[in-house]
Order: sequence, then structure tokens, then C-alpha cells
Amino acid sequence: MPPFVVPSASASATLDAPEKRGYNFFLLLVAGLGGLLYGIDVGIIGGALPYLEATSHLTPGELSIIVAAVLLGSVISTLFAGLLADWMGRKNLMILSGAAFVVSIPVIAFSQGYSALFFGRLLQGVSGGLIGVVVPLYLAECLSASRRGKGTGVFQWLLTLGIVTAALVGIYYSYRVADVTKLGDAAALFAFKDQAWRRIFWVSLPPGVLFVLGSIFVTESPRWLFRRGKREQALTALLRSRSQEQAELELHEMEQTAQSAAQPTAGAKVRESLLKRKYVIPFLLACAILSCNTATGVNSVIGYNVGILLQSGLSDLSAHWGYVTFTFVNFLFTLCGMLLVDRKGRRFLFILGTSGIIVSMVSVGTLFLRTEHLSINSASQLQPLVTPTQELTLRFDRDEAAKLLAAAGPAGQPIDSGRASLAIIYSYGDFTAATSFVRSDDLAAEPIHITRENCIPTNKVEAFFKNPFANLDAARTAPLKIQKAVVGSVPNARHGWLVAFGLYAFMAFYAVGPGVCVWLALSELMPTRIRSNGMSIALVINQLVSTLLAGIFLPFVSKYGYSSMFYLFASFTVVYFIVATFFMPETKGKTLEEIEAYFESRGSKA
Repeated sequence: MPPFVVPSASASATLDAPEKRGYNFFLLLVAGLGGLLYGIDVGIIGGALPYLEATSHLTPGELSIIVAAVLLGSVISTLFAGLLADWMGRKNLMILSGAAFVVSIPVIAFSQGYSALFFGRLLQGVSGGLIGVVVPLYLAECLSASRRGKGTGVFQWLLTLGIVTAALVGIYYSYRVADVTKLGDAAALFAFKDQAWRRIFWVSLPPGVLFVLGSIFVTESPRWLFRRGKREQALTALLRSRSQEQAELELHEMEQTAQSAAQPTAGAKVRESLLKRKYVIPFLLACAILSCNTATGVNSVIGYNVGILLQSGLSDLSAHWGYVTFTFVNFLFTLCGMLLVDRKGRRFLFILGTSGIIVSMVSVGTLFLRTEHLSINSASQLQPLVTPTQELTLRFDRDEAAKLLAAAGPAGQPIDSGRASLAIIYSYGDFTAATSFVRSDDLAAEPIHITRENCIPTNKVEAFFKNPFANLDAARTAPLKIQKAVVGSVPNARHGWLVAFGLYAFMAFYAVGPGVCVWLALSELMPTRIRSNGMSIALVINQLVSTLLAGIFLPFVSKYGYSSMFYLFASFTVVYFIVATFFMPETKGKTLEEIEAYFESRGSKA
């Protein structure tokens, strides 16, 4: 998911007593821990996924769902985060969100099957979605105007640092795996990989515990307390971070706002006003921008980064270092974007970023296409290996690769059996599934095992979402059909680093453009009257698109190749570029009233 952005603020900080400065620093620290958890939610799966894939016996579809479960959890929690924050308070919701993250770690680390993994990752997503809403909301209501920018900045910086931290944990275990690989003991390597992905999740537990403890010791939001009729408690909360004069002034402003809101209004007029073009156009524009923002594939590229680099030709260790570098690029270019956004403007950075993303995605897709066109289809060789129970078990090593390549004749000669990959697309009746890519040079790779349970849904509801036109009863007795068995060439390390640099370029352009600008631009586009509800709806759409892309990534890649996936991301970004270039106004230096007037004037011309 993309980081929150700091709006520029010109207000100068006021001088506070040491105890006020200390408490304000503590608030920023707690907010930073929230950002750190949010970043870990996004990035932790990147380092753990290759070892989880190698030892869990999960299908590509199940692995995709495990990755996407965090995004699905974020969708669920985002829908209710605002209501929960109003009902139970900002502080209590922060404690709850941190506790959900803490509980999710042992659920994942001790899991022995798909269900526990899914539940743990879903819980992590729920935690991340709540944190992403409640922490910025809490900061906005607790920090003085001169410190709000700094508070959101700390949240954003530690969010990207959380992704970097997750990558560093992954590289540490990559070195450990490399040491065990040298022993040449496949059983020991398998056991260590099984422990590696569990330990990667355990390492992320301490920040969650610290965030919960920090949330316990901060005060409740003064604005929430005031709206609950707790005026004296609201004043006490304000006094922890402000001088007496500042606290009383802000409390007076709260009272004036409450009095204005209490004046009778015509509900019909309010409802009617929400249908005005000056509200509908910016709302639809916001939804389009958020949908396109995640359709660039950023979350999928982050989540599957190590796997992409492995398939591009890098070794396990190099792929993990490549992912670490990828996260540092995100971290550094986010800073560049923050420095440029108030100088060059939002629209300029959107156009610059989307243009660079298109070029980067097309370049990476073309690199993969150059090797994927050598692939051969060995389905006819594998179909006779299907057992009478309609299952297939195959260990794809150097010898097996050599057999399949020899059977293909001249078409198989350009592929080295020692650096070959295999993915199988198969079906039972109307339901189709695919295996992950397996490399012949991976000594610890488990045999490919295809069963009916890996393909056929367990009930009609699941069957409907997988294929609404399929016959579930017929599929339960249908024979196994190997539709395609793609044997390809694993490229060399040079090709792998070219792909890595293409992904670095993608991340740089994303971070400096859409990554920095999207939340700032959307908050400025949305008129005040619809901002909270409009942003919630747009954010849910954003996360639904992200969940869908993460869920289909591995099956799509197995069936059509990485090149098709990156070309698809590029095509979505073309739409993003068109929206930013021709429909999005520049909002730099304009007041919210001026922006609303701009959309109202456009509506009157329509």
C-alpha cells in the first residue's frame, strides 16, 4: 500500500516548556511506531515468501491469497475504522490495532496449514488498515498546527523504514540459508527454510509491543473528548502538549465550531448539495486516481519482489540484496518527492512519475519476454505420468529437465537443463490452476504435487467466485488434464540485475510522483463536506484493486509469464497518465475554496 504524505505548513513552532516538548516528542515516537508497523505489514512478506513457498506445500493460488490477505484485511478494517474511531475513541482504537498486530505474529509463526496462515495475515491487514486511518487522524487532532506536518512526516518516513527493515531481516536470513545450502543436505536446507520464514515474522513482534505500550500512555484525542461532552478532560489533554493560552484558544475554537454545527439546517438541501457537479466530479476523479495508483502494481511488485528477481536469474542471496536496495530506493526517492511537491506541483510530479513507470514496466516486461519466448510446452510428456487417482507428482531437477528438453527436440536445445524452470497449468473439468515456477538448480525445491484438492473449490460459493459458469459436481470426478507445461530458461545474473535496475527505476518514479502526491492531492481535491466519506470510499476501492492484483499475480504469471503481467501494469499506468494529464487540476498554492470554485465553474459549463 502507498505512504501518507505531509502537506506543507508555514506555521512556525511555538516555544514550549521542556515537559511539553517531551510529550510532543513522545507523540511523534508513538506515531512513528504506527508507521513502522504499517510498513512492516506491507514489506514483511517479501523476504518470507520464497521460504514459505518452498516449504508450505501451498498452491500458487493459495500463496497469492496469503499475500493478498493483508490487503483484504485492510479493506475490511478501513470500512469500519472511522466508525470505530468515533465509537471507542482514537486512543483505544490505536491500542486495539497494535494488539491485533501482536496477536497475528504467533498465529502466523506457529501455523501448520493454509487456514491459520490466512487468518494471521488477515489479522495483520486489519491491524494495518486501522493504523493507517487512526494514527494520522489522532495526530491531526492532537498536535498543534505547527507540528502536524512533522507528525505525518514521521509516520510516512517510518512507514518506508518499516519496509526497509523487513527487507533487511529477509537478507539476514538469506545469508543463513546460503550457509546451510553449502552443506549439501537437502533435508537440513528444507528444515531451515521452514524455520526462516517463521523467524522473519517473529522479528517484527517487538515494534508491535512497543506501539501498544506507547498508545496506552498517550492521552485521548481532545477533539474526540470534547465531542463526547468531556470539556474538562479535553482541556487537560490539550495542556499536555500546549501552553495554557494555546489550549484555551483551541478549546474556544471547538466551542464555536460546535455552536455553528448545532444551528438548524435543511437536511434535504444538504443531501441535495452532495449531488452537485462540484462534488461529484472531484469524487469520481479521486476514485480514478486511487484505483490507477494501485493498478501500477506497486504492492504486487513489493510483495513478490524477491520471487521476481529469483526468476529473472539472480541467486537467492542476490535477490534478497536486490530487494533491500529496492526498499532503499523507495525510502530515498520519497524524500526527493517531498522536497519537490511544493516546488514543482502535484500535477507535474504525477505526470513525471507515471511516465517513468510506463517506461520501466515496458522495459522489465521486454526483458522477460526475451527469455520467455524460448519456452517449450511439455504437456504431452507429462500427461502420461498422471496416476490412476488423477494426480501428478514430479521432482523437477537437472535430470528431469534434460528428459523433457530432449523430448522437445531442437526446440529444447537453447535451454540449459541445469538452469531450467517449470510451471504447469492444469485442470479438472471447468476449473483451472497453475503451479509456481520451480528451478532445476534449486536443491531444496519440493516435488510438484498436483491433486484435485489444489484445484477444485470446496463449496459452491467458492466455486462461483472462481468460475461462475463451471460445473462443480462434474469437476469432482473429471480427469486431470495437463493443459500446458512451460519449460523455460532461467536467465543469467546479468539479466537478473537488468530486471532489478528496471524495478528500481519503477520504484523511484513511483515514490517521487504518485507515492508522494496521491494522498496530498486527494485531500485537496475532496471538498470539505464530503472529504471523510469520499476518501473512505476511494480508499476501499484502492485496496480492492490492490487485493485483486495481488490475488491473481502468481496464477497469471504461471499461465502467461512475467512479461504479460508487467505489460498489464504498464497499460493501467497509461490510463493513470491520461487522467493526471488531462483531468487533474494543479492544486499547489490554491485554497480549498478556490479548488471547489474551479470544479463548480466546470460544472456550470457542462
